[in-house]
Amino acid sequence: MKSLKKRIILSTALVAFAASMSVGHAQERNVKIAVSIPAATHGWTGGVVYHAEQAEKEIEAAFPNIDVIVSTASSASAQVSSLEDLSATQDLDALVILPFTSEELTGPVEQVKEKGTFIAVVDRGLSDPSVQDLYIAGDNIAVGANTAKWLSEKLNGEGEIVVLRGIPTVIDDERIKGFSDVIAKTNIKILDMQYANWNQDEAFTLMQDYLAKHPKIDAVWANDDDMLLGVIEAVDQAGRTDIKYALGGNGMKQVIDLVKKGDERTPISTPYPPSMIKSAIYMVASQFNGQAPMRGSFRLDAPLITPDNADQFYFPDSPF
Repeated sequence: MKSLKKRIILSTALVAFAASMSVGHAQERNVKIAVSIPAATHGWTGGVVYHAEQAEKEIEAAFPNIDVIVSTASSASAQVSSLEDLSATQDLDALVILPFTSEELTGPVEQVKEKGTFIAVVDRGLSDPSVQDLYIAGDNIAVGANTAKWLSEKLNGEGEIVVLRGIPTVIDDERIKGFSDVIAKTNIKILDMQYANWNQDEAFTLMQDYLAKHPKIDAVWANDDDMLLGVIEAVDQAGRTDIKYALGGNGMKQVIDLVKKGDERTPISTPYPPSMIKSAIYMVASQFNGQAPMRGSFRLDAPLITPDNADQFYFPDSPF
């Protein structure tokens, strides 16, 4: 029930802000909102950059007094440096950040908050949640748990599988916990579990290692659709037919297309829309011009995407 209430509040706030954009509120003081996000190092973050830039254009067009500054970084250290520069050169009213990694960005974000800046964190939560005034993310535990429940049923609770982790972050930890907790209640054995950093090329290399080490693998959970594409390529090149299922998550359009077509090896996925960054920017902007102060945590659902509902999650013109 709490999740439903939060989704209702979130939807109401966004609708209210959209309405305020159309009717036009009286202009208030100048406001600066910094948006710090990873560069488009893979498909999902490419979608994040796209939606952040769209929000910047739309909000600045509707409200000339709001300046949205979008900054991208190719690594955690680069994001720390960029954040320090923004904080030193700009009088920031708010920061919307999708941290490259949780641990490395927590301290720098806390320093920004100490200046009185409102902090909105998206997706990869900080190591210290108290730094966050607003947190928006998908339900990563459900991403892992729902996938594991489906896989367990298909394998009749038995088999040998391998898992690919993403980047060391809170959300990766949550996905792995959700998945592992379900698998632990079955007779399914996890043969290997290593990081591939949500990167297709690294996943391809790691999957090659898995295939060389393990002569029998019943299924693969790649944790993320970018990595899944690398996994599929490695499996196909090796000609391995023992792998019944190769699953990912996040709802990449190429993977949703496989689900739509009823692919036997990848018949499901889970949504994790990069557009959540846009929702966060809108929510923060609404505090200054929409009279809609927002605090707390908001989690998006992670229902299984199947051939029956895949059309609802398929957007062919999307960058992801």
